[in-house]
Amino acid sequence: MKLSVVIPCFNESANLESLLSRCHEVGQDKDIEFIIVDNGSNDNTGEILGNLLPLYSSVKSIRLEVNRGYGFGIISGLRQASGQILSWTHADLQTDPMDAVIGLQLFVEYGQGIFVKGRRYGRPFSDIAFTAGMSIFETVLLRQRMWDINAQPTMFTRVFFESWQDPPDDFSIDLYAYAMAARQGLVIKRFPVRFGKRKHGISTWNVDWSSKFKFISRTIRYSLALGRRW
Repeated sequence: MKLSVVIPCFNESANLESLLSRCHEVGQDKDIEFIIVDNGSNDNTGEILGNLLPLYSSVKSIRLEVNRGYGFGIISGLRQASGQILSWTHADLQTDPMDAVIGLQLFVEYGQGIFVKGRRYGRPFSDIAFTAGMSIFETVLLRQRMWDINAQPTMFTRVFFESWQDPPDDFSIDLYAYAMAARQGLVIKRFPVRFGKRKHGISTWNVDWSSKFKFISRTIRYSLALGRRW
């Protein structure tokens, strides 16, 4: 089974050399493609990708001129993917691209009627508490057991992706995919993923409690809309 891993990047130029090197190392001699989505970056991401990509045959990129959201970047990458198993993860190297290879083995073991996500460990207590609160809220609201919704990687079959209708353009993409999988009766499989510190840059939302509150507000609004839609 060919695996496609989409990695959206917004102003991640400081991480790119390490990221591409690790993707190449992971993808060597395997049927894997990594798709770097330059999601409207306004730093020198494009220049660095142009210089480095010829060195790494298993990595390609697409450029979006305007950043229309994290989810839009992911969907754009998934549409360019050629694998039977599709996935996404972050560009900040808080998780290892190798995690997707580990997740792929679950499809080999259990077949294609599953939806796979990492289960993060090694995080600060405050982040764990935040995740627990959001997980309980979504479980109650959507009447489906959900936990650590934003953990990576997120992995599924092409057939499942082709069933999506109007996925969100923002960070709610993780919630949408997870809820869709549960709604369609896919078996949810989790595996432990170490979540480390960012080597460079800062998160675009997990900066302080003010940014988390904005994230919570957007998520609640989308969750309520999704509940009404279903």
